[in-house]
Amino acid sequence: MAETLTWSREDVRLILRGELDQETVGALWQQRNAAMSGVTIIDLNAVDRVDTSGLAMLLHLVHIGQQGGNRINLDGISDKLTTLAKLYNLPADLLPVTTS
Repeated sequence: MAETLTWSREDVRLILRGELDQETVGALWQQRNAAMSGVTIIDLNAVDRVDTSGLAMLLHLVHIGQQGGNRINLDGISDKLTTLAKLYNLPADLLPVTTS
């Protein structure tokens, strides 16, 4: 059984916690537009696992933010998620990583 996915907002930061996978993305998908309103950073530091459905969800969230005129960055992207994106031969700018 998959761990749940929860999210919260702190200013311009959308903070995701838990597993971002096929079993958990449904609730976030239903609230994706509201969740991304005004967001410029998607915080993945508390995400334990991401599968291909989670990767697709992240791509959609980035796209929604960009459509709203925001530059979106991902904070806390894991090596495993980076590897997954590379396996799909995704351009690096589709998952923009926050630079400190």
